[in-house]
Amino acid sequence: MKSIRISLRSKLALMALVLLALPWVGYQYVQEMERFLLDGQRQGLIATARAVATALHERPQLFGRPPGSSMVSLSDSLLPGEEVLELAIAAMPQQTPTEAPFAAPPPTPTIDGAAEVAAILRALERNTARIWVVDRDLDVLTHTGSLAPPPAASPGPLVQFWHGLLGSVGYRPDNIADRLADIPPPSGQAISGTLFGATTSWLRPVGGSDVLIVAAAHPVWVADRVQGAVVVEESTLAIQAVRDAAVERLAWLTFAGLAIAAIVVLGFASRLSWRIRSLRDEAESAIDARGRITGLAAASTAGDEVGDLSRSFSTLLARLAQHHQYLESMASRLSHELRTPVAVVRSSLENLQLEALPPEAATYLDRAHAGLHRLTRILARMSEATRMEQALATTDPEWFELRAVVAECISGYRLAHASQRFDDRLTDQPVWVRGAPDLAAQMLDKLVSNAVDFTSADQPIKIELTLTDAQAELSVSNHGPTLPSALEGKLFDSMVSGRSADPGGEPHLGLGLYVAQLIAGFHGGKLAARNLPSDDGVRVTATLPARADNSLGARADRQ
Repeated sequence: MKSIRISLRSKLALMALVLLALPWVGYQYVQEMERFLLDGQRQGLIATARAVATALHERPQLFGRPPGSSMVSLSDSLLPGEEVLELAIAAMPQQTPTEAPFAAPPPTPTIDGAAEVAAILRALERNTARIWVVDRDLDVLTHTGSLAPPPAASPGPLVQFWHGLLGSVGYRPDNIADRLADIPPPSGQAISGTLFGATTSWLRPVGGSDVLIVAAAHPVWVADRVQGAVVVEESTLAIQAVRDAAVERLAWLTFAGLAIAAIVVLGFASRLSWRIRSLRDEAESAIDARGRITGLAAASTAGDEVGDLSRSFSTLLARLAQHHQYLESMASRLSHELRTPVAVVRSSLENLQLEALPPEAATYLDRAHAGLHRLTRILARMSEATRMEQALATTDPEWFELRAVVAECISGYRLAHASQRFDDRLTDQPVWVRGAPDLAAQMLDKLVSNAVDFTSADQPIKIELTLTDAQAELSVSNHGPTLPSALEGKLFDSMVSGRSADPGGEPHLGLGLYVAQLIAGFHGGKLAARNLPSDDGVRVTATLPARADNSLGARADRQ
């Protein structure tokens, strides 16, 4: 199963998704801030209720009891800890939190008392709070304020966009301001604890929304009796406005932060990927078509790990280049060093032939001459590649007609190999190639020599020259053994040979096709070898850039 390939930029982009945890952390902070503000609002309402109740303490005339009155009811005769629970609850309307709130019958206190309570509340009136004053019978003495908020400023662009997006799908946000204006007062059960002398606070939701009503109640004392309660209510719209503004700022900051982080990460990943790809490309091209090792310069001055890797590659390639240069020069050095002893052996054999030797010594003398001749051929082959590289470096390319060169070489092959049959198929149009004609002929010599060595008996060697798409293809085919799989991709390397043994005694060092590859590269082409479709032979093809323009011939004649 093929593994999924993920680029470095994709991996860094996936790692950057960790930044998405920042909005979540910010939202958790906003929620914590909302809870803190809600608790602060609750404490503030308790303080307001306590302040109003303090202003109403010890004023019995505000609750319909004139000062110094001796009339005492059953409830007034009990101490603060002796209220009868049944009587207290019986005095309250029996209802659920969703039913009608405490009743508001005609106030029992005097008109002057109600006016005085209203005056006190008017001094404490708040735009976003509603204050109720009730007596022990849950009769409303007076109230002031409203839960409906004042006209708010226009929301931010992000909120407007969100509302527009919701409106496009048919959603219409509820007008919570109108609903808050119709919120009934709290129920009697909610303030029952306050009538027993305790300060209480509670929350009640507004149905169909996330808005809450925060309420606080504080008892009003006359002497040692609870004569009423002050209830203060306020919505959480202000807190929600702060929360929405914080969420909007958080969204904008998160978007900006993620955009900047994405640009930085992608930029860093792109540069890192580019440096790695450059290092890869240079590593792949460190060995040229001739097998020479070149240098490596990608990010060589960088101080990070990629720079260290490139410098390690450069050091490694430099050492390999030194070793390769040593191996390349070994053949010429051996050839040079062995010429003197070979010359000494040759002169000694020649002098020995001038002496009178017994007949049986002639056989050994002939073997010595054959070995010396073979050694001389080996030395010549070893230095051939070096001489060829030097010749290629000093040869100036020129335009020449390849078809004429190939035809002339075929005529020479038929004379040199009289027992071998050659079939040629050359194009009828001239083929102009830029290079050197003698080197092209030497390349063809190597290909034909290789074909002669491997061709089967009574089978012809086919030489073809075609011109297609501004490219000349010169191929040599022979019937015989096919290419071994062990030589795949290595046939044109130096010191590589597919011969197991040479019955003729000719030296073969695996340099023939290597020299042919050098010549093909000098002409801007390349060599390729493949088995014949019938799988009974091999075809070696040299592909060279060429033109069939006759004007090149006239130009060459003038030169």
